[in-house]
Amino acid sequence: GGEAELTEYKQKAKLIFKKMNEHSEDKCSIESGNYYFHDRSYPRQLAFSYLDELAKEFYTLYGNEIEKKNLRPYAFVKFDTFMQKTKKVYQNTRTQHNLDRLNTELSEVANIMTKNLENVLWRGEGLDKMSSLSDQLRYESQKYKKSARDLNLQLLYRKYGPPVVIFLVIFL
Repeated sequence: GGEAELTEYKQKAKLIFKKMNEHSEDKCSIESGNYYFHDRSYPRQLAFSYLDELAKEFYTLYGNEIEKKNLRPYAFVKFDTFMQKTKKVYQNTRTQHNLDRLNTELSEVANIMTKNLENVLWRGEGLDKMSSLSDQLRYESQKYKKSARDLNLQLLYRKYGPPVVIFLVIFL
């Protein structure tokens, strides 16, 4: 079961990476069965934001060195420290930093396409599939927007609720 299935997905992932080129989608979540190429419970926008932040920092630090022919095998090993720090920031999806980032990036949801693994491999997408993916994306963006609003409201209640209750008890 699980081990064989995971091996199959790893092989498909390697095939996708081999087929990727400069014309491939900039951002997408690849879905196949129960798996995404990021955790299903983790908000897609935060996953893309995390990767985008890593890419920007990497190119800022090492952009000029990428094309050098005399690179050593571990030339970019120092970047691991930044990756670990950034990973810690993004691990908790309920932190205010990530809620703000999620709210900001909801406007970009239309730019991110979910593609079925087989469609990525064979590029055989029909208009019906694209239409249903678009509807699903619209639904998910509304769901994320509502979740972010609810979480912000909960944070406000937690922050200001106790002082308001104490104030009302004292003055009533």
